[in-house]
Amino acid sequence: MRIVIKVGTSLIAPNGQIDANLLRGLVDQFDLSKNEYLIVTSGAIAAGMSGLGLRERPKGVEGMQACAAVGQSKLMHTYERLFFGKKVVAQLLLSSDDFTSPVRYHNLQNTLAELLSMDVVPIVNENDSVSVRELVGAFGDNDELSSLLATAVKADWLLLLTDVDGFYMPNGRKPKLVRVVRKLTPALEAQCNGKSTLGRGGMISKLRAAKLASEGGVHVAIVNGRHPHSIKLAMERKIGTYFPRRNG
Repeated sequence: MRIVIKVGTSLIAPNGQIDANLLRGLVDQFDLSKNEYLIVTSGAIAAGMSGLGLRERPKGVEGMQACAAVGQSKLMHTYERLFFGKKVVAQLLLSSDDFTSPVRYHNLQNTLAELLSMDVVPIVNENDSVSVRELVGAFGDNDELSSLLATAVKADWLLLLTDVDGFYMPNGRKPKLVRVVRKLTPALEAQCNGKSTLGRGGMISKLRAAKLASEGGVHVAIVNGRHPHSIKLAMERKIGTYFPRRNG
């Protein structure tokens, strides 16, 4: 199977520091002998904040770009160490233009196909250090990027890993976890109003990303990445919120 794993800022750098132990636990769940994996990683800005000694996320675009440039190298160094002796990793920094320009999109698909054929694990992030549109929300903390990537490579699964158990609906005093979403409606979207402290996404961007990918023929799950067996159990539909693919 071909699996796209999106790891959010709330998991990678919950306090502005890269959580290498959590990432190691995720990588250890990969069945590298059977499946192909692509990782969409957030956290560059948060990691850059710690490298620059900043306690709060910069409000200006230039400050965020600087943090991303510093943090991206820290992220890749972490992934290279985690996959050492297992797989070669490759870095791809993408912008929305890579998906809207037919020529660039074709080139991207060719590059990804070649990397996967060479048994390489692509590590994908948005190009925050130079692309302003991504910083102001074009990709919604990489959620939309992961759905576009999953569609581009015709992935079997897209797993949106976050720090909650899935999508919850109000249910009196105790919100109820929605196990399956077959159609994203305005009423469901209206239940989402929160965003993470260091990231730009939130549940609304995950729901929309899940809708986009599932309509493109990809199985999608929103799942708590802190669960020790999150990847396996998500694909077995035992945890998280599942979005069935709409065709294929």
